Amino acid sequence: MSESRPPFPPFDRDDAWAKVQAAEDAWNSRDPHRVALAYTADSVWRNRDEFIRGRTAIVEFLTAKWERELDYVLRKSLWAYDDRRIAVRFQYEWHDREGQWFRSYGNELWEFDDHGLMRRREASINDVEITESGRRFFGPRPATERGSEHDFPLH
Repeated sequence: MSESRPPFPPFDRDDAWAKVQAAEDAWNSRDPHRVALAYTADSVWRNRDEFIRGRTAIVEFLTAKWERELDYVLRKSLWAYDDRRIAVRFQYEWHDREGQWFRSYGNELWEFDDHGLMRRREASINDVEITESGRRFFGPRPATERGSEHDFPLH
């Protein structure tokens, strides 16, 4: 296998933060093909109530997601890690075609292969309506707001 995505397991705290930030950056690109490259070819997902397997399905899922969730912007935060697993909490904001804004709150469990590719992702997510004036995220996280000292509020 020639595909790899450093850092590689076993993870330390800096490696885990690097994985979290790389995932946030990729998802904020809203490029399904770019995002899918971080996963194994046969990666398995549970996203809310959907079960997804493989990169082709990941691309299809994300394409539909970002056609529905407009002006999507995401923040992720490291929750815990071990040698090859990372737990993340996240929030993202988006609006629907009618202009209603939402903040989606969630947790993800990630498992990686030896090449640093994610082979399993489980995401639990809840959506809360917000007003446009209640938004907190207005684009990808600037370099000055990265790392553990720049977390986001729970509510």
